Amino acid sequence: MNMYLQLFLAYMKVGAVTFGGGYAMLPILKRELVDRRGWVTEADLIDCYAIGQCTPGVIAVNAATLIGHQKKGVLGAVCATVGVVFVPVLIIMSIATVLQKFSENVYVQHALAGMSVAIAAIIAVTVVKLIKKTCIDIPTTIIGLTVLALSVVFDLPTVLMVISAAIAGVVISNIKARKKGGNK
Repeated sequence: MNMYLQLFLAYMKVGAVTFGGGYAMLPILKRELVDRRGWVTEADLIDCYAIGQCTPGVIAVNAATLIGHQKKGVLGAVCATVGVVFVPVLIIMSIATVLQKFSENVYVQHALAGMSVAIAAIIAVTVVKLIKKTCIDIPTTIIGLTVLALSVVFDLPTVLMVISAAIAGVVISNIKARKKGGNK
């Protein structure tokens, strides 16, 4: 099958079954793109999410665009991006008027509250898995804990924290390299 069509269909499938936004999409993307198709590594997927988080727009769309571009250039980016938003846009357009009519219904409110809790749990599981994959040593753990603490205490822009963490990672890597070079 044509790779452009594969990108569109893979992301359409992900967009169709994911509720809760970008982070809730991560485990499904991992299963579809890393495990099933082997298009990217888990590390690549995490990197795309990090970049997608600190660029303007919706994280899932940004990640789809990055991976689509990585696979097949600009047209691949377009196919993946259109794929990931195709079904959600249809669903939103279809239920927007219906939901507005029933938004005051107590059962609808409880259903939405239940979905929100389930999505929060899925995101928490994903975060724990990401921590296990990315906090691989003491320096990365310190960077992660520092960003977490700063996020809880201060309302700093995400892009500032991501760039600061990247700079810290480069600095730590250079220090380690110098120490290795000096020990030879």
